[in-house]
Amino acid sequence: MERIRDLGSLLKGLDYKLLRGSVDKKISEVVYDSRKLKEGCLFICIKGANFDGHSKALEACEKKAAAIVVEDEVELPKDSDITVIALKDTRLAMAYISAAFHDHPAKKLKVIGITGTKGKTTTTYLVKNILELAGYKVGLIGTIEIIIGDEHIHAQNTTPESYVIQEYFERMLEEGIEVVVMEVSSQALMLKRTAAIDFDMGIFTNIEADHIGPNEHKDFDDYLKCKSLLFKQCKLGIVNKDDRHVEDILKGHSCQVESFGMSEGADLRAENIRLINEKGTLGVEFDTRGLCELHAYTDTPGKFSVYNALCAIAICRHFNIDNEDILMALKNARVKGRAEMVKISKKFALMIDYAHNAMALESLLSSLKEYSPKRLVCLFGCGGNRAKSRRYEMGEVSGRLSDFTVISSDNPRFEEPLDIIRDIEEGILKTKGEYIKIPDRKEAIKYVIENAKEGDVIVLAGKGHEDYQEIKGVKYPMDERLLISEVCKEINYIQ
Repeated sequence: MERIRDLGSLLKGLDYKLLRGSVDKKISEVVYDSRKLKEGCLFICIKGANFDGHSKALEACEKKAAAIVVEDEVELPKDSDITVIALKDTRLAMAYISAAFHDHPAKKLKVIGITGTKGKTTTTYLVKNILELAGYKVGLIGTIEIIIGDEHIHAQNTTPESYVIQEYFERMLEEGIEVVVMEVSSQALMLKRTAAIDFDMGIFTNIEADHIGPNEHKDFDDYLKCKSLLFKQCKLGIVNKDDRHVEDILKGHSCQVESFGMSEGADLRAENIRLINEKGTLGVEFDTRGLCELHAYTDTPGKFSVYNALCAIAICRHFNIDNEDILMALKNARVKGRAEMVKISKKFALMIDYAHNAMALESLLSSLKEYSPKRLVCLFGCGGNRAKSRRYEMGEVSGRLSDFTVISSDNPRFEEPLDIIRDIEEGILKTKGEYIKIPDRKEAIKYVIENAKEGDVIVLAGKGHEDYQEIKGVKYPMDERLLISEVCKEINYIQ
């Protein structure tokens, strides 16, 4: 949709300094990627981890941008009529400018933001499924995809840049969407991508040490502090009472607060939890007490599934939804690559999951061991051109918790798959775990199916929702669901 905005209206409410030119200009587009510079645009200079947009200020001038927004000094030709706006934080400014450019679409939507180390993706889909079953039109922004009506857009980041979010919001309004449920990453909060959004609900699932490194968070305290920012920009906060950091997350909050969990103090709590392992299906049933009382069942395994379901119930009860709709949605919900059960046999359970680091794999395997399988079999690999420590750690976790490990290939990228596999093997050798090495992912899947024993639980870990394998800079189609189907046909597998 083409639009023209007054520069002055885009800057309304911002504390800026006019360095040159006039704010009495028309803006045709807001640009933060220098490759998209064009005549009449407003170019916002953003400092990234590897690139500083201020270095493209002259190019913006040459391409006849109407104005640029900066936080550092830039050198421009004296005879240029370009407008230069200075602010302390161009990332923060971009969030508000983007919202204004798209006519503040979030104010016309009910926006639910979910943050946490684990559970964000699954919970967003659970909420979407429940609300849609009750008749709401729901948009989704998350790690796997963005959903706008019938359109599914592949996600580049868990939470997109502020301009892209506002663009998606506007498109959702055009589709008649009423509610948006979105994952809000700590990176997005740190980089002010969601700064201009007044969330109707802010959700906290849990927090563990993750995303700490040179281009992410400097330490756990910084990670926690960024997560907590969501509760200073939402009307209602719904938090996991059982997480030991919940009080730190709520420090300085400005919202009303409700809690969910398994502990006595939770406003909505789960009781009488029972693990279900029947005919190749793993699930869990439980009762809820407090703010909402019902008997629920979800066809995904583990106590983490109870937390995800509880969180979804805590959110959706604010939409006056019948308990039957909630129960039906929980029972039938499927999230691609997140504890996703693939039913091919009544004799053993087969699951696809995105666990791609030691922490996630340990959580998953520990939960599955509670089902007392005959054997717990874990098939996984590790991505190339990533920290080698992840390989040793995942190898050690699988060797310690699984009864049998199949080491295979993931996304080798620019490394040799066998080199990665040897690193994983080094971790397994620190344990007494049995294992085999099968580099080809399809052959590895064929092996675990052909050698499955009655009562086994088999996990294909690491790929999850991904439908490709990245080798030497090329992404080749590879969907584990299709590989399973192909293998079953090739070996004439019958339940």
